Amino acid sequence: MLDTLGQQMPFVKMQGSGNDFVVIDNRDRRVPVEAMADWAKAVCRRAFGIGADGIFFLENPPADRPGVDFIWHFYNADGSRAEMCGNGSRCAARLAYLLGIAPARHVIGTDAGPVRAEVLDSGRVKVQLTPAKDARLDIALPAADKTLRAHFVNTGVPHTVIFVDDVAKVDLPDLGRTVRYHETFRPKGTNANFAQVVDKQTMLLRTYERGVEAETYACGTGASAAVYLSHKLGLTGPEVNVTTSGGEQLTISVDGDNVFLAGAATVTFTGDLLLESVGLKL
Repeated sequence: MLDTLGQQMPFVKMQGSGNDFVVIDNRDRRVPVEAMADWAKAVCRRAFGIGADGIFFLENPPADRPGVDFIWHFYNADGSRAEMCGNGSRCAARLAYLLGIAPARHVIGTDAGPVRAEVLDSGRVKVQLTPAKDARLDIALPAADKTLRAHFVNTGVPHTVIFVDDVAKVDLPDLGRTVRYHETFRPKGTNANFAQVVDKQTMLLRTYERGVEAETYACGTGASAAVYLSHKLGLTGPEVNVTTSGGEQLTISVDGDNVFLAGAATVTFTGDLLLESVGLKL
């Protein structure tokens, strides 16, 4: 009966620590790259589409990308293309393994560079992010009636981290947006993270994500940035368990500029998207 409703596209819905994604197996390239931003805006729109923080399309690697098992095209919910997504890369790795696209240990081709991944028996996935770069400590950010002490690093995408005594008391919709669009980080902007160091091995984190333009339940590159910077500042050791807004835990380890992110990657459901219902067509 559903055949009478028009064109359909199979999809997989996944989440990593509460970061949720729609995944399209695009190895047949049915969705051209120039249409993917529109797909992101339509499909990720909650209540009207499937609903997600982002969408990514898995494809076979082109000839000019040697050494990677597959590539992805990643888009935020607002249609902006992202260089990298930590929790998304863990989901991509697990699904590629489940689909037989890649072995348990493999390399993902991202816009930020190659990302090494390992799918573990427990359903957890560990990825080695692209090396942290452009770190800046102790940035003074004027914000309303106060000046914030901020720190910055790019862990695949740009992240600003502010350490606070109690993350629960942060007015994230207001303060997160202020940091995300602050003139210091123009023109590209930044993700805004507020971190509470509990002890040398434990951290709480809330993130306002660029491209989602709201707080998300988790951000893998944000958690990685927070641990990388806290270790540089001597606040934590080289391995930290980070609890995000969604209540799940990520394990971040740092070795120089190399950052490793581990956590669960879960397939929540599969289905067929009725393209006409969201204004799309092939």
